This record gives sequence, C-alpha cells and structure tokens, in this order.
Amino acid sequence: MLEYLVIIAAVASTLAALVYIRSMFTGRTKPNRVTWLMWAIAPLIAATAALSNGVGWAVLPVFMAGFSPLMVFTASFFAKKAYWKPSNFDYVCGALSGLALFMWWLTKDPDVAIVFAISSDALASIPTITKAWSNPETESIWPYVVGVFAAASSLVVATFWTFPAYAFPSYLIITNILVLLAIYKRQLTPHSKN
Repeated sequence: MLEYLVIIAAVASTLAALVYIRSMFTGRTKPNRVTWLMWAIAPLIAATAALSNGVGWAVLPVFMAGFSPLMVFTASFFAKKAYWKPSNFDYVCGALSGLALFMWWLTKDPDVAIVFAISSDALASIPTITKAWSNPETESIWPYVVGVFAAASSLVVATFWTFPAYAFPSYLIITNILVLLAIYKRQLTPHSKN
C-alpha cells in the first residue's frame, strides 16, 4: 500500500518539473544548467547503486530526483528566456561534482557510490543555492517543495533501514529545504533600496 505513496511522489515530481519548465518558457525561472545537469546525473547513479544493493520501491523518488532535473536541463536549451550565465564558480562546482562521480566509478562499491553521488549532488547544489539567495525571483519553489515530499516518501516506504535505502533521500530532503530557505530568506529579509 505504501508503494502508492512513491508513485504519487513520482507523478508530483514530474508535474513540478513541468511547472518549472513552463516558468522557464515565460522567462520567470532561469535554471543554472551546471546544477541541473549534475542534479540529473548524481541521483540516477545513486538510484542504480541502490537498485544493485536490493533497494525496491524506495528508489523511485531518488530516480525521479534525477529524471526531473534531466527534463529541466534539456528544456533549458529550448527556452531562450531562461538563460542564466554560469560563472567560473559554477564551473568549479560542476568540475568537483564530476570528480566525485569519477571517484565513484573507480570504487565500484554501491555504498561508496552513494557517498560520492551525494557529494557530487551537494557540490552541484551550491551554484543554485547561491543564485536562489541572491536572485530568488529566478527560481520556482515547486520542484523543491515536491522534492522534500518525494524524498520523504522514499523514507516511508523503505523496508530496511540500510545506508543505501536512507542516505540519498535524507540528503535530498536537506538540500531541497536549503534551496527553499535561500529563496524565502531573501524575500523575508528587509533590504535597502538603492
């Protein structure tokens, strides 16, 4: 019965990505491509590693945490109003994120793969958290709100409390909350007018 929760979360993740993409085409949301590409790769690797370690339905939200960003990343090339110019800092975070994925490839161990996938995803998150803090109007909250729900659903349906079952979903909850805080902290903090 709880498996339905992760299916609902997967559908919600897809819908949130579509809302984000629609916002890109209107010019409101401007994704950081470095982040969204790495957000696609790392969870897909973590999902593969978790599946190879016997994790069942609980892996679906982790998979969707990669598939939805892949949709956003791909759509960003077609939404001309959605361009966000990456900085050198973004590229450094992307390179470090890629290095973490390479380290996973060297180890071939599912638990280590998940650690490196989390490291990769976290490094990839830094440019978007920074952008959300300084330019909250360029972000949409829906992927992050749904991201918390989807990752929490993964924890609810986990049949075994093993590292592969809870590590990446727990990390996803924390990261999505950090992006939401970055978006809302800036909106709630009084700032001076120039």
